[in-house]
Amino acid sequence: MQLFLDTTDVAVLKDMAATGLVDGVTTNPSLIAKSGRNMLDVIGEICAVVEGPVSAEVAAADTAGMLDEGRRLSTIAPNVVVKVPLTRDGLIATREFAREGILTNVTLCFSASQALLAAKAGASYISPFIGRLDDHGADGMDLITEIRTIYDNYGFDTEILAASIRTPAHVAQAAMVGADCATIPPDVFQALFKHPLTEKGLDQFLKDWAKTGQSIL
Repeated sequence: MQLFLDTTDVAVLKDMAATGLVDGVTTNPSLIAKSGRNMLDVIGEICAVVEGPVSAEVAAADTAGMLDEGRRLSTIAPNVVVKVPLTRDGLIATREFAREGILTNVTLCFSASQALLAAKAGASYISPFIGRLDDHGADGMDLITEIRTIYDNYGFDTEILAASIRTPAHVAQAAMVGADCATIPPDVFQALFKHPLTEKGLDQFLKDWAKTGQSIL
């Protein structure tokens, strides 16, 4: 499963990309607003750090506006993926982007029927929001499973990008039920490396090694 970082913090991204485990990046208007920076500059910097897909979201709500903004965003770098909302206008724009060869990430998906429409429109990625469904008493993983079944049934190429990830368990569960990618905040990415038994075991190994008085070098 591909791992994307959900961030606009270029310094954090550079640090985590150094692991070789970051496959792409997603951004959204809220993250851009929080950064306080010019969106086009931020996306350009991110694309220079990460070779994989970088999602940049349109701000327009109508099809014509989405097409204008999406075309502009796609010129920033070859790896830009235009992110559009899962609305009627968004899917019409997605269909046109597909015809033009522009990659898309259809976001704010909360049902399997929405995901079906996005795939039919030619979306490159579909972003079901796991955490937000969990917040409302549903099971976000059930949605991933449903989408996986539909896409496999009909051979859709749209990749399932699990979003609104809250915990390392979410990442593992999304992988188990067949998500192609997961986009995760930096703190969750860092938590993937950790387990208390790993730290305890390493501490014991180092103590035992120190007793030997040996050196590998």
